Amino acid sequence: MSEAVEAFLGAAAQRFRVYVERLGDSLGHADRREPLRGYLTGLVLPGARKSVEPMAALLAPERVRQTHQSLHHLVADAPWEDEAVLKAVREYALAAIAERGPIQAWIVDDTGMPKKGRHSVGVARQYCGQLGKQDNCQVAVTLAVANEAASLPIAYQLYLPEQWASDRRRRRQAGVPEELGFWTKPDIALLQITAAVEQGVPGGVVLADAAYGNDSKFRNGLEALGLQYVVGVQSTTTVWLEGSVPLAPPPYRGRGRPPKLWRRDSAHQPQAVGKLARQLTPTAYRTVTWREGSAGMMRSRFAAIRVRAAHHDYWRAVAHGEQWLLIEWPTGSAEPAKYWLANLAATTPLKQLVRTAKLRWRIEYDFLELKQELGLNHFEGRSWRGFHHHATLCIAAYGFLVAERCAFSPADGRGRKSVSALPHFRPRGAPDQAAAP
Repeated sequence: MSEAVEAFLGAAAQRFRVYVERLGDSLGHADRREPLRGYLTGLVLPGARKSVEPMAALLAPERVRQTHQSLHHLVADAPWEDEAVLKAVREYALAAIAERGPIQAWIVDDTGMPKKGRHSVGVARQYCGQLGKQDNCQVAVTLAVANEAASLPIAYQLYLPEQWASDRRRRRQAGVPEELGFWTKPDIALLQITAAVEQGVPGGVVLADAAYGNDSKFRNGLEALGLQYVVGVQSTTTVWLEGSVPLAPPPYRGRGRPPKLWRRDSAHQPQAVGKLARQLTPTAYRTVTWREGSAGMMRSRFAAIRVRAAHHDYWRAVAHGEQWLLIEWPTGSAEPAKYWLANLAATTPLKQLVRTAKLRWRIEYDFLELKQELGLNHFEGRSWRGFHHHATLCIAAYGFLVAERCAFSPADGRGRKSVSALPHFRPRGAPDQAAAP
């Protein structure tokens, strides 16, 4: 480690050295340790661009070409396992995060990276959260663990649009694994969550926005894993009010199999949550404060009622279980801003429901720091392997910074570096910038 790097890292230099050695054990080859040290160092040092060439020039200005080749081979060609490195990062960082309290949430989200051209793996015209609109970009699905003090992505996978999944030539050129077919974003998230359960990651309430929560297969998958969730849904999602269920099966007429499926008729239908929110009396909404933001305490009006999801219940012999419908209707707004379904206990207080739902803000700030400070969106290669290797190493650098903050920042978080929002950043589904969590 150069004197300049030692001076920049200060008291953390020795801990960084030990951390890199620990991660090196998961790379599978001793020759990858030195490039790993260089790549992670390049990511944490100040620099406007965190792609291979400028990092090589920063790390070794007297031998840029050799350093460039070494870093490029590590990220683009070397066949090490991303999962093994992420596991080592998780084990290191979680020990420090746990000092600030138990894990409270598993946060699902995706992040978009604007990209020109059509040859970079997975690039297509699709929704890009960084831009707040449809554009040419790559999108990756992420699972993070979080508590009030800190959060860390522990899984990261590129979403492969259908036009990519079905294009054998482009798949082959980009090195997309043969066994990988077309998976929706909720499919990918559910696979990541299942792996986390199997690996014994400390549990938390699963949080996701409506792009995931509106998928009944995703919610059913979480329940099958025995997990609690607070997930966003759209205003058109239909539910039955507490005490209401679909119509019972018709009477058995003595022939064939006895009918078992629930049913509906024109007079007995579930209600859309948007319509239901407007039918509630004003006294059903209470002002709740959930955390301190950069402009003061964050508060809004919320209502919570017990409901049953109605999606495809006419194909079921047993009705969906009761759960919470949480509604946010900010003061002065003409209509509700957000809706969530939550399978937390019936005794859960409103303030706890709100604080849990709003903890999803942490993943948005993870993405901001990973992009602004660590160059997550600076990878210039086109391959599947390179895309994931670069992201894994960015998360590895971030894991070290998260652990340092948890160990040495004040408990109230005032010592944590502030991060400004990306220009034009707008969380998906937010009615306006001021109302975003």
